[in-house]
Amino acid sequence: MHDTTTLLIEVGALLFLLGLLGRLSRRIGLSPIPLYLLAGLLFGHGGVFGFKASEEFFAIGAEIGVILLLVMLGLEYSASELVGNLRAAAPAGLIDGLLNALPGAAFALLLGWDWVAAIVLAGITWISSSGVVAKVLSDLGRLGNRETPVVLSVLVIEDLAMAFYLPLLTAVLAGAGLVAGGAALAVAVATVLIVLVAAIRYGRTISNIMSARDPEALLLGVLGLTLLVAGVAAKLQVSAAVGAFLVGIAISGPVAHHATELLTPLRDLFAAVFFLFFGLVTDPRDIPPVLLPALALAVVTMATKTLTGYLAARRAGIAEPGRWRTGLTLVPRGEFSIVIAGLAVAAGSVDPQLAALATAYVLITVIVGPTLARVPDLDWFKGWLRQRAAKQQAHPMPVGD
Repeated sequence: MHDTTTLLIEVGALLFLLGLLGRLSRRIGLSPIPLYLLAGLLFGHGGVFGFKASEEFFAIGAEIGVILLLVMLGLEYSASELVGNLRAAAPAGLIDGLLNALPGAAFALLLGWDWVAAIVLAGITWISSSGVVAKVLSDLGRLGNRETPVVLSVLVIEDLAMAFYLPLLTAVLAGAGLVAGGAALAVAVATVLIVLVAAIRYGRTISNIMSARDPEALLLGVLGLTLLVAGVAAKLQVSAAVGAFLVGIAISGPVAHHATELLTPLRDLFAAVFFLFFGLVTDPRDIPPVLLPALALAVVTMATKTLTGYLAARRAGIAEPGRWRTGLTLVPRGEFSIVIAGLAVAAGSVDPQLAALATAYVLITVIVGPTLARVPDLDWFKGWLRQRAAKQQAHPMPVGD
């Protein structure tokens, strides 16, 4: 009874605090994400108060938060739109990997770590946070923007790449041979293809099973199916986020519309829990020794990620403001980066400082990223773009023969 009472007090206090911080952030015109993270640092490991009884509750809530963020993104698009966007964004995915994984690998080697640590840090700097990006798009009201499908295509390609990267990384960390690594990769590829084909071929059937006229049954059905598919995907070493996203893609028509309305409050609740938990499990005392290297790595890879999004949006024919919105929205790294670092440290195959570096790096990008995403909407930035466009018209680039 005592443990339950403490749990209720901690959960209630933290959720109430999140509500106050969310209201404060909207009053001052900022994203609530940095405030949620800082609250987690204050009340978590090494913080001022050190809430521990509620940690398991928030760990589960954080997992559900990421899953809900991704299924809600999937509900915005159809299977045909997904396939078309993935085909168009495939070159951007290649550029994304080169521009953002290589700096991480090079940085690890510069720090004197081995090639295994280089592979680990390459994954940490490569993948944007689907959860944070989804929250930013929602907060800024950009889900219907023309550049948003480009953002989602890059995220989906990255998440699919993780479905192949994580099994191989696990095999490398365990010292497994080529056969074990290949078997893990084959399972991952087969799982992704099965879920994707099911989403495209049987999406209408799945939607027909659920009724938009019964809100209670619809909420339970969509939420249950999403958690089931996400859990099976994670069990097979595939991203739970990919599974959730594809469930959203599979649901269409009135069912998708009503499911979005029903799931929105749940998404907001558990998304806040996700960012709070990220701070709760971070010990602030681990950050100062690696803060400068993490800051240097963050500056470089925030620039390369912005360039990635800019080039992807330009290739899709998006105008200049949308290109900047795409690039700056993709800046935050998050859940995958922490998972990768955790796998590496748990295996004992890399320097323990890598976990602290990854945590500081992710915190920097998650705190700075949502703020940078707002920059294209500011008047001074719009003025700079107009001046830049005027100069380009006055001095056009020469066309080669």
